[in-house]
Amino acid sequence: MPHADSSLVPDKIQTKTEFWDHVYSQLEGLLDGQRSWVTNLANASSLIYNSLLAFPIHFGNENKAVNWCGFYIDSHLFPSPRISKVNTDAHDSNRLLLGPFCGKPACQFIYIAPGKARGVCADAFIKRQTLVVPEVDLYPGHIACDGETKSEIVCPLILDVKGSVQALGVLDLDCLASNGFDEDDKVGLEKIAALVVKACDW
Repeated sequence: MPHADSSLVPDKIQTKTEFWDHVYSQLEGLLDGQRSWVTNLANASSLIYNSLLAFPIHFGNENKAVNWCGFYIDSHLFPSPRISKVNTDAHDSNRLLLGPFCGKPACQFIYIAPGKARGVCADAFIKRQTLVVPEVDLYPGHIACDGETKSEIVCPLILDVKGSVQALGVLDLDCLASNGFDEDDKVGLEKIAALVVKACDW
């Protein structure tokens, strides 16, 4: 089967639970034999994004769909950049850096440092819990990368090694509809986030 066919959604799938189970099984196949987190996150964001677009009843209306799906990753997982003497603030290490995604261009980084952290992604990362936001304009400190976004869900990527828990980044989805995401999405995406973490070498 061509890799692109992984994002096809069979007609027999009618519920969100069935949808996310299908995406999970397709992602397992795409991640098999690959340990690079860059490669795996790229395929994961593409699969989720395109599968949602292929399943319009997920949002109850063809005109209300996911408009962004991707990852922000803890900057400590990247090679250290050379510090600029002109603007050291631009190289603050306490931030999430934009990772693989599908959608329009997005914020390059999000602060997670005390006093600077703001937005849904930073809060989900710091709290280590999934946040479902029905109306992004009502969320304190919301960062508007795309003014058309109405709702959002962010799942933290959590690595647990013998009881030592580390947040690696977040999986972020935006929607053109208000109340675009619910508990079924939360459950499905948390399983996918856990699969991605387990499949990669960090």
